[in-house]
Amino acid sequence: MNKETILIVDDEEDILELLRYNLAAEGYDIICAESGETALELAENRKPDLIVLDLMLPGIDGLDVTRLLRKNEKTLHIPIIMLTAKGTESDVVTGLELGADDYVTKPFSPRILNARVRAVLRRTEAAEETEGEKIQVGELCIDPGRRRVEIEGKNADLSYTEFQILLFLTRRPGWVFTRSQIVDAVRGTDYPVTDRSVDVQIVGLRKKMKHCGSYIETVRGVGYRFREGA
Repeated sequence: MNKETILIVDDEEDILELLRYNLAAEGYDIICAESGETALELAENRKPDLIVLDLMLPGIDGLDVTRLLRKNEKTLHIPIIMLTAKGTESDVVTGLELGADDYVTKPFSPRILNARVRAVLRRTEAAEETEGEKIQVGELCIDPGRRRVEIEGKNADLSYTEFQILLFLTRRPGWVFTRSQIVDAVRGTDYPVTDRSVDVQIVGLRKKMKHCGSYIETVRGVGYRFREGA
């Protein structure tokens, strides 16, 4: 079985070495970059399975790197974990809206970072394998092909937009999505989906899901996620 390759991007040599050492000890192949420009080149040429990206970089910063990676068809689907020293809501929200998959704030615990890396890689693999299959979570069953949702075997009458939001969240359990990301993914036809209306849709969706509505969690200051291991 091939080992996953992780690209680490950080301009601080001690942080870079700490990340390299800990992730290599977990069995990953590691490549490193100390600038955004180098990171973009390595990402396109080496096709890593995941990128750990510091936001505070000289020249092209982490947010611009994320933006450019998501615009390039060759790097579009590479998962990204952001590292941010600021830890502010605006940094996190901006990064997630640009297409990052998760974030860790500095100073960080290597054990926590390792766990986040494993989780993102696991979710990415699971999402690729189950894209067209039924999703069964406890008493909740989602059939994408028939566009049908059942709770305890009974049909839940969801609107187009509610169904799209639920499907979008359940395909990436544990991932945090901003309201803007949900808007971009859904683009409902029966309701003018906006950042504000996402909250309204979530309220209605939770009601129709009854006790399963608790699977959709609010992440304060960021957005929503479908509870991992629900």
